[in-house]
This record gives sequence, structure tokens and C-alpha cells, in this order.
Amino acid sequence: MDDKNLMENLLLLEKGACDLFLHGTIEAATTEVHQTFCDALNESLRMQDVIYDKMAAKGWYPAEQAEQTKIDTVRQKFSAQG
Repeated sequence: MDDKNLMENLLLLEKGACDLFLHGTIEAATTEVHQTFCDALNESLRMQDVIYDKMAAKGWYPAEQAEQTKIDTVRQKFSAQG
């Protein structure tokens, strides 16, 4: 397994953890449990961002620039629904 595959796996695992912590936050029965899951979610999102940044820096996870016309179209679509 090379470094790229390892980082891809780490990113997928971290995204899965984010999903679990999000659902834990939503379903929490008490304020304390809610806050604990919320804190864990925020830390997991931070770690996911670090992994993504490292992958993007190596060219393993390139981000495409969105065209302004596409951004405007989406913005108008959701503005009309509001």
C-alpha cells in the first residue's frame, strides 16, 4: 500500500467518523451527551480537513474551480426556494 492509498483510506475513515458523530449529536438525549458528540464531530472535521489539505498539496485530491455562472445558477435556485 502506497502513501496515496493510505491517505485515501484515512480520509474515508475520518469521513465515516464524522458521519457517526453527526448522528450521535442529532440523536443525543441530554445536553451533556449532545455536547460530547458535537466536540468529537468538530475535532473529527478538523482532522478530515488536515488530511484533505495534505492530499491536495501532493496533488492526490485536486479541487476544481467552479465556474462563476454555475455558482450563480445554484445561488438563484436556492434563493428562489427560500
